[in-house]
Amino acid sequence: MGSVVITGASSGFGRAAAKCFSEAGFDLVLVARRADRLAEVKAALSSKVDVLTIALDVRDKDDVLASLTALPDQMAEVSVLINSAGLALGLGGANDADLDDWDAMVDTNIKGLMYCTRAILPGMVTRGAGQIINLGSVAGSWPYPGGNVYGGTKAFVQQFSRNLRADLLGKGIRVTNIEPGMCETEFSKVRFGGDEVQAAAVYQGMQPLSAEDVAEVILWVAMRPPHVNVNQLELMPVSQAWSGFSVHREDGAGG
Repeated sequence: MGSVVITGASSGFGRAAAKCFSEAGFDLVLVARRADRLAEVKAALSSKVDVLTIALDVRDKDDVLASLTALPDQMAEVSVLINSAGLALGLGGANDADLDDWDAMVDTNIKGLMYCTRAILPGMVTRGAGQIINLGSVAGSWPYPGGNVYGGTKAFVQQFSRNLRADLLGKGIRVTNIEPGMCETEFSKVRFGGDEVQAAAVYQGMQPLSAEDVAEVILWVAMRPPHVNVNQLELMPVSQAWSGFSVHREDGAGG
């Protein structure tokens, strides 16, 4: 059946996906920065599967390539790569954004995803089988104030996923971009620098998706027959939808 590599596995979508895939009987390679959190995740998983944890930062190209191209034999045949590592920082306008925040989002959401994909993909091509599941966002298609670079990074995930499909045509490898809407994880807490009150206000008065909701979709995508590729899947809570065009009007204009 092959192993499943999950990045960002210490929290959010990655942690929930680890639980879903372990219950489905997959051996797991869990990747995240925090070794202590990875140990907690591993301890909570089914004892019927093998779980390898790797503490690394996906932004570190050399560490990613060294670690993910040298997996132990029982984990080396990767059947699914779930690129779940990602983050949003800040919600201010582009004119006064923190450039360090922009760099962190680009380095994690774009470069980290590229490095992990490049490390795992050659083995899949050699075996003529495998699947890459990227975690994008509705922000990659639908702009909102303050989304600037975060939305740009998720637009990259969308287009990168599509171009992987083009590159891998005829090689037996599936690629899916899953784009969740509002989902209550540590996402907003990270975005607002640990401010739990501000993070909670994002979901006030509505029922967002849960990490488990998204993880179940990831597993469903992975379990489709080998000839079926889900190219892109967008999901939102029922209480979220698109808005109309925004129009700024000067006082007295059009009178």
